[in-house]
Amino acid sequence: MGMLLHALAKMQKVSICFLMAALMPVLATPQEQPTTPTEKESLTAAVDRRAILLDVQGPIGPATAEYLINALEKSTKRNAELVIIRMDTPGGLDASTRDIIKAILNSPVPVATFVTPGGARAASAGMYILYASHIAAMSPATNVGAATLVSIIGGEQPGSEKSPAEDDEGDEGDETDSDTGNTMMRKAVNDAVAYARGLANRHGRNADWAEKAVREAASITAETALETGVIDLIATDIGDLLKQVDGRTLDVQGRQWVLDTGTLQVEQLEPNWKAELLGVITSPTVAYLLLLIGIYGLFFEGYNPGAIFPGVVGAICLLVALYAFQMLPVNYAGFALLALGIILMIGEAVVPSFGVLGIGGIISLVIGSIILIDTDIPGFTVSRPLIGALALVSSLGLMGIIAIALKARLRPVVSGREQLIGASGTALTDVHHEGEVFVHSEHWSAVSNSPLSKGQTIKVTGIDGLTLVVCPVDE
Repeated sequence: MGMLLHALAKMQKVSICFLMAALMPVLATPQEQPTTPTEKESLTAAVDRRAILLDVQGPIGPATAEYLINALEKSTKRNAELVIIRMDTPGGLDASTRDIIKAILNSPVPVATFVTPGGARAASAGMYILYASHIAAMSPATNVGAATLVSIIGGEQPGSEKSPAEDDEGDEGDETDSDTGNTMMRKAVNDAVAYARGLANRHGRNADWAEKAVREAASITAETALETGVIDLIATDIGDLLKQVDGRTLDVQGRQWVLDTGTLQVEQLEPNWKAELLGVITSPTVAYLLLLIGIYGLFFEGYNPGAIFPGVVGAICLLVALYAFQMLPVNYAGFALLALGIILMIGEAVVPSFGVLGIGGIISLVIGSIILIDTDIPGFTVSRPLIGALALVSSLGLMGIIAIALKARLRPVVSGREQLIGASGTALTDVHHEGEVFVHSEHWSAVSNSPLSKGQTIKVTGIDGLTLVVCPVDE
């Protein structure tokens, strides 16, 4: 009986052990499985939560537009929570500015434009980009404004108005001459005003001041901009900006976006190779040099067929220059004058006109180079020292061509019929009236009024067809 009880107790212990082993996975699963994925998700979210930082320094052009548009697309793909444009610009091209603003307005990621560091500005095109952004911020000691269009067609300045008394004075003919220019400027200014007010109303900013900045070139400091509702905040740096916008609610493409920027990692995105290349070739000075290299390269290839190198380099430079110029505000009259100047200078080298074609070509080249780029925006004009250096080099080359032409004109004739007159030779036969002579290593039929003996030295005094008129040297 005791043995039976002992066996039953042993079996009970074994059963309990098996039961415990079977229940262990079940008991462990509710405690371990819910915690592990949550920890992984929180770690992944902490790593992936980022703000993209973009730098815009200097004039806004095609390269800047390419950089910002691509960066906004990459920010969307990387699920960035905020894009920060750190800006300091004197302005830029209208077409590039509008492309950038379209990209900002259509971006599913909120964009904050931050005018920084101290001393930076958001002038002209920069003001429009600041107004278009979801968050407009500035650093202390910065300014914004001066968005007046630059008048390039004469007439009164944008926004200026004459009094009735001033309108009554002056010539009717003068008013007629300036009507077209003033109408065009009014159209451009009104379009810019409507554009600025539309951007201001979209984000609830001061639209009246935006109009004033366009019509009167108004410019204000960061403190005044905050007081008048032009910007949303003043921040000292990127960290302070992220701290201040944390928890703000934005309207991004019709949906409410609550910013959570307290733990965002800031990642700076550099321009890609295409933007870097555009930044180089769309510089008016570089594009201008490429154009000249291309034209002269093809010119040298035409005069030295088979050289290959000048033709290849010239064709590449010319095509790259034309690609750059189609992105820039080119004055076609300047382009035509530039081409005419080069043609005239080439014509001087081919058909020497003792400087007439060359001087005209240099004048045309200089005038065309100055008016080639149709804008006064800083950074988008051809370098004046470069134009002066080109004119100087071209003048020196022209003087060299003229000197060579004069020297060739004064040089004695060394070939043809004329060079035989006065030449010396030797009589090959006795010449009583007709005979043969040896002149310039050639045998000639000759006639002479004086008798000549064989081997006597003679001198050519004239030519009659293929017969030389000769006489003894002493005569």
